[in-house]
Amino acid sequence: MEDKPSADLRYRAGALLINAYGLDRRFTDGFRQLHEILPLRNRVSDKAIKHDGLYAVAFFYNEMGQYRLGLKYARELLADNPLPRGECVGAIALLDAEYHLAKLPESDAPIIRRIDQCLAINERMAAMFIRVLLAKKWVKEGRLDEAKGFIEQHIPEAEAIGYWRLLADMRAMAAELALDAGSFNAAKKHAQKVLEHAAEVPSSSALVKAWRVFYEVALHEKDMKAALNAFRRYADADKAHLADLRARELAYEMVRLEAQGRAQQIEALEQQNQLLQLQQRLEREQAQKTRLAVVLLVFLLAAVTYWAIQVKRRQGLLRRMAETDALTGVFNRHHFTRQAEQALAKCAQAGEPAALIMFDLDHFKSINDGYGHITGDWVLRAVADTCQELCRRMDHFGRLGGEEFAILLHGLDLSAAARLAEDCRVRIARIDTRETGHVFAITASFGVSSTVQSGHDLSRLLSHADLMLYRAKHDGRNCVRVYGNEPPSDPAARRAQAPLSVVH
Repeated sequence: MEDKPSADLRYRAGALLINAYGLDRRFTDGFRQLHEILPLRNRVSDKAIKHDGLYAVAFFYNEMGQYRLGLKYARELLADNPLPRGECVGAIALLDAEYHLAKLPESDAPIIRRIDQCLAINERMAAMFIRVLLAKKWVKEGRLDEAKGFIEQHIPEAEAIGYWRLLADMRAMAAELALDAGSFNAAKKHAQKVLEHAAEVPSSSALVKAWRVFYEVALHEKDMKAALNAFRRYADADKAHLADLRARELAYEMVRLEAQGRAQQIEALEQQNQLLQLQQRLEREQAQKTRLAVVLLVFLLAAVTYWAIQVKRRQGLLRRMAETDALTGVFNRHHFTRQAEQALAKCAQAGEPAALIMFDLDHFKSINDGYGHITGDWVLRAVADTCQELCRRMDHFGRLGGEEFAILLHGLDLSAAARLAEDCRVRIARIDTRETGHVFAITASFGVSSTVQSGHDLSRLLSHADLMLYRAKHDGRNCVRVYGNEPPSDPAARRAQAPLSVVH
């Protein structure tokens, strides 16, 4: 790229860099490289090289969650009469984007035809990617037994291929499907295979799914100690995965803003150049020169001011994206943790109490499975809005991940926090779901802890509230459990024996 060789070689080198940056999680560099090679594609003489680059661009956009752009360049590739290999890999990017945009064909036949096309030219890994997408389609359609058998049938072949990002997705899907089918040993086996290669799939959804399966299996086996450990690892994996997704979004926004800034700078320079040319001409026309110079200077100042305002707005948008949960509008886990730790430090310094409420929606997975993820997202927003109304300005409300939330209450003791948790529980149970087109109950289980018993350390408050949340789940859900004064030292004993007061 730096030696400025032929357009074909520069384009091919740029496509390889995009792939490398994607694998190294250097998202910002990848987007910058992508913007460099896209203008070259119409100057490339070798069609196979051009199509490889278009696939790299489409695949990178899909990896970054920009599926509409991924779909655009996949379609451009397939519309350009590609060679069989180009058509095969282009189909991966196309179907992946269509899956995430809910645009896959209703019939399985077009997808199976793509698999056969890849197998015909011995592109086994490409065919396996498309098989995974077909299995995901079946899961969305409720064809769980077909998806389970299909994935398990092809896992040996995927192991022979040896690409662990693909195999991890297949193992994680097989683990979830086995868990849904009640095959706990098989689910645990598949999840263990994912964890054996965790270093090769960091920050991936496969790790999140694997730890969730271990958590669910431990609950089924009534091994509460293992369940708590698995849940913590699941929460850490989910946090890392969400951070990875947010890093991709921020990288995309940063490069997009850079591109806009460069375009505006070029425009400003062009305007300055025009201004100089006009000034030279107006030297011959003194009277007109003054008027035009004033007008152009004002225009230039307005343009620069407008650009500065836009950059300021974008910076505010990026800050909000980094601090809030995109779905519910409350604090995300990272920002909640930072704000809560600062508030607890102030309370400790001033000798004031504080309390923590943790709650988790009951049977949320059954809502997602029964009514769809759109309805599940509506439930999360409705619950967040309902509880936000009860929070004061000094309180901190955040989504910890999935269907789990937490509220840090400044200056409230344990009994006041328990009353507020009960108010939240009652209001959540009264949420009218008819707006979704379905009628179903929404309930939540609550755990409450206080600095009087747990001290001003956030991790300890969270741990004690989490124990009480588990107790609420164990006691039948849709209730509030409060951490008492003398918790035992052993975690399993704490969960079973911790002194508590029952609000509901």
